[in-house]
Amino acid sequence: MFKSSDKKISKLAYAAMDAGQLREASEHFAALLRSQPDSHNYHYMRGLVHKYLRDWPVSLQHNLRAVETAREMDQASHWNAGIAATAMGEWAVARRQWQACSIKVPEGDGPVEGDFGLASVRLNPWGSGETVFARRIDVVRARLLNVPLPESGYRFGDIVLNDGASTGRREIEGGTVPVFNAMARLVPSDFKTYAVFVGCDEPADVEALLEASVPGIGYAEDWTHSVVHYCLRCSYGTPHRHDQADADEGWNGDRNVGIAAQSRASLDRLLTQWQAKGSGRRVDDIDDREHPETSPEEGQVWWRGRDEDDQA
Repeated sequence: MFKSSDKKISKLAYAAMDAGQLREASEHFAALLRSQPDSHNYHYMRGLVHKYLRDWPVSLQHNLRAVETAREMDQASHWNAGIAATAMGEWAVARRQWQACSIKVPEGDGPVEGDFGLASVRLNPWGSGETVFARRIDVVRARLLNVPLPESGYRFGDIVLNDGASTGRREIEGGTVPVFNAMARLVPSDFKTYAVFVGCDEPADVEALLEASVPGIGYAEDWTHSVVHYCLRCSYGTPHRHDQADADEGWNGDRNVGIAAQSRASLDRLLTQWQAKGSGRRVDDIDDREHPETSPEEGQVWWRGRDEDDQA
């Protein structure tokens, strides 16, 4: 029986959810479940709230209960249970959710390890929302292929947990790939991020740096044009000048390069070899500052994307 008080609490719960007040929403849905312990919708909603709180045990508990109380197949509950189970390393539970959704996963009883294609992952979707490309190794896990900015708290090679709903598309090599919100870093990479500010005369010089390889180097990326929101050198306090080439969008010999390296020794070896193989190549500065991962704040509705179905 639906009580009038439940109707008021339900309105408060959904309003809090819409406003990003997740803890308040959780309290209201908990109250509703005390009144209606077998309500599929309220178990689903409390599981969803705790997914966005990244409180995986509670999210898993309520999503599994939503699966049990559903009158018909409910893919959304299975997906959210699979995400929470993956975050917790409950691989048998996660595999059951994917199988229920007719998703083929490699056989076994441990972590899902496969090739689920390329995707773009939005790091810290509640903050700067830097997007990088990633290789999906699981239904909801991906390994980062780019060198993220240090401010993101992420590194090249990190394995991240991603949400199941696409929030857009990104172009790559003549096609597009889905964009997913990163929920958390599950396995940190052993590569450290170095912001390397170099100077060179020709585009071929920076290409030589990006293609060079020595042991301990994971990947190098020219941030000069890929990071367009602000002048990276200004943000790091590296002395330089803004040439007319910047305004004309012509060749700028001052390059900002992100390099993933396992040690400073590997990086120094790479840069020494690069400088030795071409004239006019210089290293202006190297920065290896690290930043912690960030967390969402109450009141942020960070999970919504233009392609996202609120019920998925």
